[in-house]
This record gives sequence, C-alpha cells and structure tokens, in this order.
Amino acid sequence: MANELEEIKKPISKELSAFEGHFKSSMKSNVALLDKITYYIIKTKGKQVRPIFVFLSAKILGEPNEDSYTAASLVELLHTATLVHDDVVDDSQQRRGFFSINALWKNKIAVLVGDYLLSKGLLLALNRNRFDLLKILSRAVEDMSEGELLQMEKARMLNIKEEIYFEIIRKKTASLIAAACSAGAASITDDPAVIENFRLMGEKTGISYQIKDDLFDYGQADVGKPRGIDIKEKKMTLPLIYALEKASFWERQQIIFKIKNRSEDPKVIQEVIEFVKKKGGIEYAATKMEKYQSEALEILESLPVGDAKDAMRNLIKFVTSRAK
Repeated sequence: MANELEEIKKPISKELSAFEGHFKSSMKSNVALLDKITYYIIKTKGKQVRPIFVFLSAKILGEPNEDSYTAASLVELLHTATLVHDDVVDDSQQRRGFFSINALWKNKIAVLVGDYLLSKGLLLALNRNRFDLLKILSRAVEDMSEGELLQMEKARMLNIKEEIYFEIIRKKTASLIAAACSAGAASITDDPAVIENFRLMGEKTGISYQIKDDLFDYGQADVGKPRGIDIKEKKMTLPLIYALEKASFWERQQIIFKIKNRSEDPKVIQEVIEFVKKKGGIEYAATKMEKYQSEALEILESLPVGDAKDAMRNLIKFVTSRAK
C-alpha cells in the first residue's frame, strides 16, 4: 500500500516536498508550548492524502502555484484541527499509533491547539486575499460539524435510514476531500463549472472512502482497525443499516437491543457481524462503494489528460483498495 501511494505521488513529488516547509511555517508560534506541540503534530503526521488531492487537482489544470500551497496548507491545518478536537470529543488516547494531543497535554490544551490551527488556516487564506479558498474550506468545516452532530443525534435511536447515513458521511467525511479537490482547482482556475466538477469528484470519492472504512469493521481482508469497533461504539454504518432493513421485525428488535445494551460484549459483536454477513450487508455496502467510485472516475474522465490525471485515477481507486 505504501508503494502504491508513493507511485501516486510521483507527478507532484516536487510540490509535496516543498509543501513540508509551507506546512511547518504555517503553524509557527511565539509560544514555546505551541511550537512544541506543533512539532509533535508534524512528527506524527499521517499519509497527508488531502494535500495530495489538492496538488493533483491543481496539476491536472496547470502548474501548481503559491495559491496551491496555500490551499494545501489550509486543508491540512483544518483537517488536523478537527482530528485534535475529535480526539477530545471521543476521549481517544491514541492517533495513528502515537499518543493523542489530549493524552499528552490534557483536554483544555488540546481544544486550544485545535482552535489555534483553525485560526492559522483561516488567516493563511486571508493574508493572500483568497476569500474563495476560505469560503470553500469554511463550508467544509460547517458540513463536518453538522455531520458529526447529526450522527450523534441519530445514533441514540439506532434507527438511521440509508438516506440519513449518506447525508452524515457526505458532510462528515466527504466534504473535506471535496474541498481539497475544489480548492486545488480554484488555485488554478476561476471557472465555477470546473471547480464544481472537482468538488463533486472529491465528494463521491469521499463517500466511497467512508464506506470502505465501514467495511473494515466486518473483518474485510487486512483490516486497519479492530473488528467490531463501530458496533462497540453503537455507530450505524451502511452494512448494518442494510442488514436491519432486510431483517424481520423480531430479528431487528433483538439486534438493536443487544447493540444498545451489550455492545461491549465480544460475543454480541461477533453475533452482529455474523448477522450482517448473513443478510448481505457487506456485499450491498461494497456495491455502493464501487458505484460512488465509478461516478468519481466518470467525472475525472472529462478532465485534461496527463500524468496528474492518471495519478488521480489511481488515488481514487486507492481509497477503496487501502488496507487501513
């Protein structure tokens, strides 16, 4: 998987290398504690998939410029801010195999660090007078917050319908990938139709990305997270939603009761996994994942030909073939 991603990065390797410096400088502070924490964030960073989406989108349309770096830094700052806040909300002690910010520096500091990163991202766009980029990313943050709250509101009932599930993941996960693609495009062109095309491609990719994440819970191939973690946390994901819809009234009531009251029990988790498999939930979710991926690839085909387009095609495919 790592080799696959390295191959995808090739057309923008120069830009990604230069981006490291841009991203570091975008987080600089005169407060020693903040500098220490931001250094830790850089040291423990993930695959930086969203900046890759920014630079590939820009490169498909032309040569990435200073505004492309601003867009990539803005996307990564806002993404990092939301992860820091998510760890506080979820009381997570680890992130990507490292201690989370709240685990090392406690919740109060973690919330303030998240706020700081958010403000640095907004100022980055304002300092370059790129109000269009600010608008794109502010909408994504709004969507992500609404998606998270909608999931919390509906999760209590354990009766989420498929259309609500898609609304949640469109806002919560897909909105930032959509923003990364549209911001990358907006750094090169001001054509609203072109920018919207990139946004839509990113949104459909983001939806397929999240469905793939849901499938990890059911032990698909080389999983990147423990089986049953969503069940344990009472999250209603697509395989389970479909399985419940196909179940009889009493089957549904029994499964919902067990998830509500005994979701910590490994036996119950295994029972739910078997129930979802039996009802065809995994196949159904995989079909939906492939549908959204195909729609994203269809949009991509209308874009200019080149190495960046080929890499974007592989990146869109990568999100549904990744092991974690």
